[in-house]
Amino acid sequence: MSYISVIGAGSWGTTLACLLADKGYDVTLWAFEKDLVDEINQTRINRIYLPDVAVPENLKVTNDMDAALRKARYVVNAVPSQFTRPIFREATPFLNNETIIVSVSKGIEKGTLLTVSTILKDVTSHPVTVLSGPSFAKEVIKKLPTAVTLATEDNNTGIVLQEIFTTQYFRVYTHDDIIGAEMGGALKNVMAIAAGIAESLGLGNNARASLITRGLIEMTRLAVSLGAKERTFSGLSGIGDLVLTCTSPLSRNYTVGIKLGQGIKLREILGQTKSVAEGVATAESAYALSQKCGIEMPIVEQVYRILYEDKDPSLAVKELMERTLKSEFYG
Repeated sequence: MSYISVIGAGSWGTTLACLLADKGYDVTLWAFEKDLVDEINQTRINRIYLPDVAVPENLKVTNDMDAALRKARYVVNAVPSQFTRPIFREATPFLNNETIIVSVSKGIEKGTLLTVSTILKDVTSHPVTVLSGPSFAKEVIKKLPTAVTLATEDNNTGIVLQEIFTTQYFRVYTHDDIIGAEMGGALKNVMAIAAGIAESLGLGNNARASLITRGLIEMTRLAVSLGAKERTFSGLSGIGDLVLTCTSPLSRNYTVGIKLGQGIKLREILGQTKSVAEGVATAESAYALSQKCGIEMPIVEQVYRILYEDKDPSLAVKELMERTLKSEFYG
């Protein structure tokens, strides 16, 4: 059986490590925090991120990068996007020549405006695939039915990884649009913040449906300008992930939006949890990317201004509704 390493012991990384270990693979989970590693090894519970689930006895947990990576045929990147570059700079010397990276991190790097797969290729020079789609860790760890997409440049690699990750409750489809899968996974988090704000303000179901639909248009428009395929956004890593995160309190980004709509300041919100809401950083990167590419993204712009310019959410809604009238489909 293949040696697999999962880098990042947050809720999603731990969940995927458990899924793979349950299938009988030789899996090592790497965590940055030494005290978290010691606690998981002693109690078999990730108290911080998955406190209600015992991890399999055959899952090894370490914060020694060499021990985690030296035998790994496949490496799963579950590190938040803003930390991927420094973590994999540390990891690269320990990767063997045959290693293939599977990225499950969803975001756009601040400053460079690069997707995670591009960061990983830049830092490691190894092949990178992307696993994305509507998949809350808290439901996958309970073995509730879930479907996701695996985007890869090499069809044979995709078929192998599809078999590795698929279980009776976790169904994996293959696709060839890496940039589309990544942009869908990243941008839906910004829309989830907007959806949470709308819910908190009591704007109703009509508003939520409109936001999801117009949000999908914005996501598609930007991604296609970067080389993605439009059809990707009708799939699991597009509309599928968008609907999930815009309608459930299990979404960290949706929850951030709820609190923003209640008037709680961003710094206070972020200080209340150790989990990363990727949409907060992605809103800044997505807005900058839209400006760079000349792509109109009014929802992203308003979320950015609420987060980083302390704009009143009610005023943001008013400005969205009073924009210049136009045809639904153009360009």
